[in-house]
Amino acid sequence: MQLETLISLFKTHKEQTLFGRYIHHEMIVSLLKKFEENFVIHNVGQSVNDIPIYSIRLGVGPKKILMWSQMHGNESTTTKAIFDVLNVFSDENGLLDAVLEECSIVIIPILNPDGAKAYTRFNANAVDLNRDAQNLSQPESVILRSVFEDFQPDFCFNLHGQRTIFSAGRKPKSATVSFLAPAQDEDRSVTTTRKIAMDVIVEMNENLQAQIKDQVGIYDDGFNINCVGDTFQASNVPTILFEAGHFANDYDREQTREFIFQSLLVSLEYIATTDIKGDHYKSYVEIPRNEKTFYDIVIRDTSGLDIAIQFQEKLIDGEIKFVPKIEKICDLSDFHGHKELYANGHQVFGENNTTIEVGSEIDFVRIGNEKFLLKL
Repeated sequence: MQLETLISLFKTHKEQTLFGRYIHHEMIVSLLKKFEENFVIHNVGQSVNDIPIYSIRLGVGPKKILMWSQMHGNESTTTKAIFDVLNVFSDENGLLDAVLEECSIVIIPILNPDGAKAYTRFNANAVDLNRDAQNLSQPESVILRSVFEDFQPDFCFNLHGQRTIFSAGRKPKSATVSFLAPAQDEDRSVTTTRKIAMDVIVEMNENLQAQIKDQVGIYDDGFNINCVGDTFQASNVPTILFEAGHFANDYDREQTREFIFQSLLVSLEYIATTDIKGDHYKSYVEIPRNEKTFYDIVIRDTSGLDIAIQFQEKLIDGEIKFVPKIEKICDLSDFHGHKELYANGHQVFGENNTTIEVGSEIDFVRIGNEKFLLKL
């Protein structure tokens, strides 16, 4: 699919009722009702707090794709992109008929509705669902495994979001989108199953490089059978991890949302129109690894030391607030800031000229005679 077409489709099909980082069950109920005319909506179970968990099925083809979002409740960008994609498929414009004819797709838009409502990584029992793939101790984990076993997918898309700390390699380039073909054994063997997943990632990366050059990373592939992606890959189902990351000044992740939207459409069309055997996997290894080299704000040259500030995402009165917190005071010459300030040798103070300390939450700093607001 041409880039111009992808950009146009996003502009015309972006789901306007979903915006920002706080996306939860109540926000998608009316959308699910709207899609009943075009797709099959199932209640596949209940969360710990008895919130319904839904699946959406579309397409009639033999190639089966399972995707799920918000396994971690505070990772919502991919959920927004899912509904943008569904808007495209519900529009009878013929552009994606091949996908619907060749593929059957099952989507769980919010796997962890309790975590989504509380804006936390964990479920209501404080369990990380992405470490529960073997124990299956939580109802949400059981639901996903049941859908997986009943549907028997040929591909799995594990949709997540990542923090602003990641760069694509060591360069000062934020990892705006990251992927992974998870390992399926301790040796991280490049199996046929992984090659197929890598092949799809290469296709998505080619599209993204035309827009965010050097801002696509590969997540760590250390094997952990307790992780869902590793478990499904170990079951010989090509599985792809999507990580929605940071784009410059895009803390609401609306620009990243578009890149995830594009990647979903590119990958679905590629699967629909190609007999993927993993022949094109080798370019995957050229994508830089994710590195932890970024802070949200770095203040340079404060009498020989630098100051790292990271935003803490807090749910306050139904909104996500980004609260600045001092993470480090040290030499940060090997790190980057999404925003950088220069003290030029001056000491940096907090409110009422107080000394700043690691761990302090702080809205602004004073450098010399100037006041700098740190909040977004």
